[in-house]
Amino acid sequence: MPSGRGAGTARAGSFAYEYPRPAVTVDAVVFGLDEEALKVLLIERGVDPFLGQAALPGGFVRMTESLEAAVRRELAEEAGLRDIFLEQLYTFGEVDRDPRDRIISVAYFGLVNIRDHRVRGATDARAAGWHDVKRLPPLAFDHAAIVRTALVRLQGKVRYQPVGFELLPAKFTLTQLQHMYETILGRDLDKRNFRRKILEMGLLEGLPEKQTGVAHRAAQLFRFDREAYESLTRRGFNFEI
Repeated sequence: MPSGRGAGTARAGSFAYEYPRPAVTVDAVVFGLDEEALKVLLIERGVDPFLGQAALPGGFVRMTESLEAAVRRELAEEAGLRDIFLEQLYTFGEVDRDPRDRIISVAYFGLVNIRDHRVRGATDARAAGWHDVKRLPPLAFDHAAIVRTALVRLQGKVRYQPVGFELLPAKFTLTQLQHMYETILGRDLDKRNFRRKILEMGLLEGLPEKQTGVAHRAAQLFRFDREAYESLTRRGFNFEI
């Protein structure tokens, strides 16, 4: 099949057309959270261009796969990540964004609980690891701009959709929940008002268990009740932090 890199006639079935065709890639901004900071998953590139430089996991879309299938395949191949929350973010198409050719990238952003996923570099990624979003190394291509776009999307989205629970363990304390919101939004929240508001929503199920492995007084554990959220949403409920 013709590469479609330059001018000329390309043929799809019986239909012929004359214009250059850019290549398409996918890139993934995957966020995780620990006790210290919001993290983003980066790989070390094992191929040119930008050999040895930090970058987002991603790659070229195959002719036989969808965009989401491509980004999930790349995450599995380059970082060992599977079955995670993903959402399409934005399309990046500056003419000179890739030194190899005219390449358009469709970016996704994902959220994971770091403790549930062990990352590892493979295929054309020498290594994979988590990096503080506030202290990122120089990134290949336009990946710094992609990360900034994803962070803005995340900061807006956690305020009106409960996607932030993807960053937490299945069972969490109210302190962990507040830490998640404060870390993403970059500001302190009043403890009493936050807890009152989040509990009044009716989206958390209090569990009989308490936090373990802590030196201080063990706190009660909760879980996010997705069925309750979906039921409330059908009745016009608006989630807002």
